[in-house]
Amino acid sequence: MSERVVPPTARQRRRPTKQGVVLSEELIVGTALRLIEEHGADALSVRRLGRALGADPSSLYRYFRHTDDLMLAVADELIGRTLRTWRPTGDWVADLRDLGLRMHAGALAHPRAATLAAHRVTGRAHEIRAVESILGVLRRAGFPDREAVRIYHAFVDQALAFGALDSAGTALPRAAREAETQVWRTTYGRLPAETHPHIAATARHLVATMRVSSYPAALDLFLTAARTHLGQLRARTGASRPH
Repeated sequence: MSERVVPPTARQRRRPTKQGVVLSEELIVGTALRLIEEHGADALSVRRLGRALGADPSSLYRYFRHTDDLMLAVADELIGRTLRTWRPTGDWVADLRDLGLRMHAGALAHPRAATLAAHRVTGRAHEIRAVESILGVLRRAGFPDREAVRIYHAFVDQALAFGALDSAGTALPRAAREAETQVWRTTYGRLPAETHPHIAATARHLVATMRVSSYPAALDLFLTAARTHLGQLRARTGASRPH
């Protein structure tokens, strides 16, 4: 796509495409997300997307200025899908844990798109809602503004990083994934205690845990540290409860 810009008022297509559907931003983003999962980043060519929609590729300019604009919309849609299923309860640790796990699960549900989107800042509606919601959870918990931003930053980066890491793993061919799993059993699980005492002592745990994501454990460690940090902040300021 080029940098051509169509005014928002002119973006709505009134006639159905060749497949009998009326184009919308939601339809285009959903189709792009599906194509990315099927074919990778190259699926975001205007020609392939137009063909999948049964539309003239030039009609996509009514909604997106260029390919990167569409990629940002896809990234924002991933955020939106996570937020639609998240219901805060008022328990800040439980709420962030639930959100983090949902973010991670969302990435694994769309691994190729998640890998492409993890490092992007969309500035769009779903991302803005996520930033506002997470900061609200932290500020209501009692974190001062500067600390709320620090915790927010670390929380989101951790979730996105693990999502991208684990998504890349799921994108490997099945044979490659199985071969890597076997390495823990056939290589690390058989190293002798005489030469590798620490690996030998923990081998059964390595075999059991290294095959799955460490994100839940990392998230729990992070939240435990954040809760301890909040307690220290309250002790310094004499605060007894969230403000």
